[in-house]
Amino acid sequence: MSSKSNDQGRAYEYITLVSLYTEISKIRKAEIKQNSSLEAAKDAWDNMNQDMQHLLTVSAASFVPEIFNLEPLILEDDGDCVELLIQKDCEGEKGDVRDILIVRSGIEWEIGLSMKHNHFAVKHSRLSHKIDFGEKWYGVPCSEHYWQTVLPIFNYLQEQKSKKKAWSELTDKAEKVYIPLLNAFINELRNTYANHKEIPQKMVEYLLGEYDFYKVISVDNKRLTQINSFNLHGTLNKEGKRSKASSTIPQVLLPTRIVSLDFKPDSDNTIELYMDGGWQFSFRIHNASTMVEPSLKFDIQIIGMPTTIVTINCRWK
Repeated sequence: MSSKSNDQGRAYEYITLVSLYTEISKIRKAEIKQNSSLEAAKDAWDNMNQDMQHLLTVSAASFVPEIFNLEPLILEDDGDCVELLIQKDCEGEKGDVRDILIVRSGIEWEIGLSMKHNHFAVKHSRLSHKIDFGEKWYGVPCSEHYWQTVLPIFNYLQEQKSKKKAWSELTDKAEKVYIPLLNAFINELRNTYANHKEIPQKMVEYLLGEYDFYKVISVDNKRLTQINSFNLHGTLNKEGKRSKASSTIPQVLLPTRIVSLDFKPDSDNTIELYMDGGWQFSFRIHNASTMVEPSLKFDIQIIGMPTTIVTINCRWK
């Protein structure tokens, strides 16, 4: 993600937090938790031009009422305080993709929002000569065969780095890097799944995080904000004592089988993973820098979801 996109994402988190606080405070007590993540988001917001600030404000205003409708416990006043906070980036590395938390400590309840500005990516995981993706993603270390296959690829990249080559200068990167690396990834995942049938569930939990959340995506060119519910463990959409949610958010079943894992047709840098229950992901490998380095990044996106994941489009006014 570029620095500009990263700053816009932080600014979006900030104005969403402010919008939540403003609307909740009209009905009950709320407070914003001060931390370094809030400071970084505030700095990003302050550095946005007025047009971008207006756009992000409208985007946030369009979906905040819908979150209240889905989660009546936010506004139900029992004399306690609603705490709002932006999580530190390191939480994502631990398996928590939620950027904003809405917390009521008095009833031990919280929900989270994963904020996206103009992109739908799930993860940007890396492959390198020392990253054991099997251990990191689903708890099974990569095999010796995998390492024997990929190390020559990364050694080649290290040689090009020592020559100060740019990625654009590698005319054969698809044949020498992308295709063999993705084939090694495919074979490793297939072989591991043959002996560990919990892999599909573990993969989704890695890609989407350990906690239930709402993904909120601002789609500027369509003037809408999209909400996707990821109720994997049944913690979203809880009823209040005196109020119910306007819509029912069903719990989503995790996959149990890998149906297909192969290259996307006519592509040399993207593979597609199809699992039962409607779970579908694409993995596009790419260089994450101008100059060659012995590390590549996945752009992982959901290309198919279970029908129990509710999608709500909030049109901007």
